[in-house]
This record gives sequence, structure tokens and C-alpha cells, in this order.
Amino acid sequence: MAMDQSGEKRKHRKSLVILLAAVPSLLMVMLATGSPAFAHGAPMAPGSRTYLCYTDSLTSTGEIVPKNAACAAALAAGGSQAYYNWFGVLRSDGAGRTQGFIPDGKLCSGGNATFSGFDLARDDWPVTHLTSGASFQFTYNKWAAHPGTFYQYVTKDGYDPTKPLAWSDLETSPFYTAVQPPSTGQVATLTGYYYWTANLPANKTGRHIIYTVWSRSDSTETFYSCSDVVFDGGTGQVTTGSGTGTPTPTVTPTTTPTVTPTVTPTVTPTVTPTRSVTPTVTPTVTPTSGGVACSATYTTVSSWSGGYQGQVTIKNTATVPLHTWMVHFSLPSGQQVSQAWNATVAADGAGFAATSVSYNSALAANATTTFGFIGSTGTLPSANAFSCMPS
Repeated sequence: MAMDQSGEKRKHRKSLVILLAAVPSLLMVMLATGSPAFAHGAPMAPGSRTYLCYTDSLTSTGEIVPKNAACAAALAAGGSQAYYNWFGVLRSDGAGRTQGFIPDGKLCSGGNATFSGFDLARDDWPVTHLTSGASFQFTYNKWAAHPGTFYQYVTKDGYDPTKPLAWSDLETSPFYTAVQPPSTGQVATLTGYYYWTANLPANKTGRHIIYTVWSRSDSTETFYSCSDVVFDGGTGQVTTGSGTGTPTPTVTPTTTPTVTPTVTPTVTPTVTPTRSVTPTVTPTVTPTSGGVACSATYTTVSSWSGGYQGQVTIKNTATVPLHTWMVHFSLPSGQQVSQAWNATVAADGAGFAATSVSYNSALAANATTTFGFIGSTGTLPSANAFSCMPS
């Protein structure tokens, strides 16, 4: 019996190899230990440079057109990928490390070259107006939820925003540490975030940076971010500005999420409703962001003793172009992905994340594309376990 099953398994694998070899457009990606993890959050109040530049620059067509001069300079320096992936300033190998790991002058990008434009030393980044020493409700987007700790630092007196940010510019110790704070809202949306209330640093005036480090406790992935603030008696108003110089609070402020998170954490679990897994194909919930949206639909192509071939169809469900996409999915306990094509797939905490590749990233309205993978056991995944998000 064992020999028959083994022979059947070899036959299925052989036919899969022949099939894949016959389709030249397939990109085979072998998963290896140490594959990069994926991006999942950024401060929303006070907003990070990436978040405020994204919200300031996104148009109704999905195109990035910065109105703020510093955001425009960041786009020119690093391209639009950093905008669509505004929640992705991370180092997969960070392990909570700070000084001595992230070089001076690269704190705002976390040493991640994709976000190098946000390291530019300028005094015209979008800024949040705050009151020194006052109680403030911080919010941090949870594009994907992870356990971990948030460390918040502030720059020293005399900080000069026109000079590259160095570790020596920050106070030595964090002014607040939030350990596994509560959250509200759905992941992969602009309304899902962690929140905590803390006193802002006392005796601060003028322009400063609040520097946040989010260290995951379930992996070495660590997030880094710069939030430009001015201590001038404000209560969280945001000035985007459009020229040089320090903006003033007389400009009409944009809405920030600081007023909303009064919900108790027990009220918020917006879990995707469970449904029968009897059908092989089931569309998933579509997270949205700035008018851009997508869905992921799973199909089992074939299965055999000890494995199966799955296919995921990604559809742009919005009326504007989709520039890049990411699919998060979970598999039955202990199951691994041994091969994947038409996407880059890597382990992501307890699940997996598949990101688009160069030739299938952009999708027009209602357009679709697919990626496939080989599961290592015979247990088929739930079609509800796949969700797509713009990235």
C-alpha cells in the first residue's frame, strides 16, 4: 500500500512538472528558510511620513500625485511603491534592534531602501500639532495584526529637521512603551488600528519627531517610523502644507483618527463570517483603501495522497487601476507551501503572504490574474482563508 501511494504521488508530481514547463509565463518560486515577511502597519495619529504622504497624494484614479513638497521629493527619490506600501517600513531581521543596527540618516526608512525618500532632511513634511505634556490617544494602523510592543521616542531639544536624523538626536529612553495594546476595526483597512493613551513628552516646543519602533513578539520583523510633530498647543490637527518652512495651525486641518477610538476592545472583533467550506471556490471579503480594492478566490486544481495544487484568482473589484496586490492566507495546521508561481510567497507569522510580481502587479478595473501553489499535505484549505488587499 505504501509503495502504491508513493508511486501515485510521483506520477502526480511528474505531470505537474510537465504542465508547468509547458507554460513559459509561470514564475517558480521555491520557499526557503528566512524568506522575507510582509509589511503590516504604521502610525496614524500622529501620522507617519509614509501614511500622511499617502493620504495627501492618493487621487480618485489611484494615481499618486503629492501636493506636499516633501512628499513630492520622496516620490521623486524612491518611486510610488513606497506610497502604495505605506505600511511597510520594516526590517525582517530587525529583532527589535535600533541604534547600531539602523544607520544614522536612515531612521525614517528603517534602513529599507524602498523608503529612502522619507529620510530626506526637510522642514516641510506633513505635521501634526500637539500640546507638550498633554494626554493623547495614539493610533497605529494594523494592516495585519501581530503581537508585539511599541516603543515611542522623541527628539531632543534643539532638533533641526533640516539635518539628517541621527540616533543622537533622540532622547535615550522611550517616553512610552505600549505592550500588546487593544485594537479596533478590520485588518487591511484604514479604519483598523491599535490604540493607547499616554502623556506626550513634557517641556517640548517647536518641531520634533516622534519615532516609533514596533517589535513583533512572534517573529524578528520590526517596524520603524517617523511622525513629524510641532508642539504648539494643538490637539492632533494635521497640516499637510505645500511649500517650505514650518506650517502653522491656521491651515485647515485634515481629519485624524484620534477622535474615534473610544470603543472598548471587547466590542470590535470584525471577524470574517464563517461559511460552509463545501464549495471549492468561495470569494473572500475585500479590504479597501482609498478607492482601491481587490478580491481573492481559491480553487483546488487537483489533489493526491499527501498534496494538492491550489490556484488563487485575484480580481480588481474597484473602478480605478490596481497597481500591486497582496494575498494573505492560512493553511491547515502544519501544512507548508512547497512551490508557488506567478507570485512571491513567504511564511508570514502563522500564515502566508503572496505578493504580485512585475508582470501581473497592475490590474485594470475588473481585470483578473492568478497565482498557483503546491500544498504539502492532502488536507485542502478553506476557501475563506484567502483575502486580497492592495499593497
